Amino acid sequence: MTGLPLLSLVVWTPIVGGLWVLLASAGRGASTVRAVALAVSVATFVLSVFLWTGFDATTHEMQFVERVAWVSTFDIHYHLGLDGISMPLVLLTTLMTVLVVLAGWEVIEYRPAQYLAAFLIQEGLMVGAFSALDSILFYVFWEALLIPMFLIIGIWGGPRRIYATVKFFLYTFLGSVLMLVALLYLYAEAGSFAILDLHDLPLGLTAQVLVFIAFLVAFAVKVPMWPVHTWLPDAHVEAPTGGSVILAAIMLKLGGYGLVRLSMPIAPDASAELAMFMIALSLVAIVYVGFVALVQPDMKKLIAYSSVSHMGFVTLGFFIVFSMFDSGDTTSAALGVEGALIQMISHGFISGALFLCVGVMYDRVHSRMIGDYGGVAHPMPAFGAFMMLFALANSGLPGTSGFVGEFMVILASFKAGAWIAVLAATTLVLGAAYTLWMYKRVVYGPVANDAVAALSDIGRREFAILAVLAVVVLLFGIWPAPLLEVMGPSVEHLLEHLAKSKL
Repeated sequence: MTGLPLLSLVVWTPIVGGLWVLLASAGRGASTVRAVALAVSVATFVLSVFLWTGFDATTHEMQFVERVAWVSTFDIHYHLGLDGISMPLVLLTTLMTVLVVLAGWEVIEYRPAQYLAAFLIQEGLMVGAFSALDSILFYVFWEALLIPMFLIIGIWGGPRRIYATVKFFLYTFLGSVLMLVALLYLYAEAGSFAILDLHDLPLGLTAQVLVFIAFLVAFAVKVPMWPVHTWLPDAHVEAPTGGSVILAAIMLKLGGYGLVRLSMPIAPDASAELAMFMIALSLVAIVYVGFVALVQPDMKKLIAYSSVSHMGFVTLGFFIVFSMFDSGDTTSAALGVEGALIQMISHGFISGALFLCVGVMYDRVHSRMIGDYGGVAHPMPAFGAFMMLFALANSGLPGTSGFVGEFMVILASFKAGAWIAVLAATTLVLGAAYTLWMYKRVVYGPVANDAVAALSDIGRREFAILAVLAVVVLLFGIWPAPLLEVMGPSVEHLLEHLAKSKL
């Protein structure tokens, strides 16, 4: 390891800062604690911007690599690095954490130091998971980041927070046990825990299928894929606003990231064999869960089911590529994977923005139920404008980031099968139906009651948070080139690897 360990700074600055906020905040006022937490999150974001500006978008090689022996007996290393797939996810993580700290600035009065510390520590752990190149290090980060979210929901959540927390923890933790078993098997075969070494490990089809299934259990729960998605609506409904934002914007992306970093490269033949199974599950999530979202009376639950439907595009984009290898259509294959990755980033911003919008109303009215609102645009015109943008983006409006990824995946799906593309495209109808219907009932119409009439429009802090997200959603909707340029070489390398059989 040479030079400044910039990537480690992005991982450990929020963790150390969070521990300071947690342990050294006694006797200090809440305003001081908030200011320190904001400074730490902003510093981490600035460091991640340095990573972005220093990233070489012309190569698929890992960059900012750091490797230090950790447990020499088992050849386990503290091994970090970024490529074009993980780099945007790190930037998404650091930006959303800044916004979450700001969002809880005046709202969280009970134990604000512990609340902010949990988010900072979780930020470092999520960046660590996205940048880990040692499979055991990845597993440690993967499991450890459950703890802060467990506490965030369990302490600052709603009336059924204990039920939601236990359900969230059991689903995600038990799924990860099989991943650990698979990693130990791969170590026995390869003699290495290095993820890039495991990519080149020759395995028979049976072994690949078993490894793929073991990984799938862990990653499908996190995405979440149908039918192991049922923990997500409960977790979202009971979580505080910041918890819902981080859960939807970043933690769900770890499941998709695990598929392209571990499952598919390590078991390419099994991925090809099970591709239609994965496509079927993805289409069920897109279509069926979209209909489920239509009947939700709770805004957070509706957005949660919307997340399951939109994340179905991610897994669909990843697995339609295998039907294109026989014809050598690498352009369409790249379109599918890049579309899925764009969808991951876009969904992070849009779903985070929608949960923040619900949080703005909940802080004033203390209700998430659609029936308790109506005519919000009258007392809150600026808020109504922001929420309209994010609702349209969630519906896939051209010109917003919500359109780009879905359009790319649908376009690539035609190469895999017209029926796949037609079913996937139903999300453009269903997404508009449940999102705009919710928006119409909440924001338009006559003022519903005295509580809505007494609402005050968003202040400068809330305006700044939503404005940042609005700029990003529009920027990547109109100009997605920066993301595509960074992802391109890494996606091409991934497809070259997936096209080569290990049998």
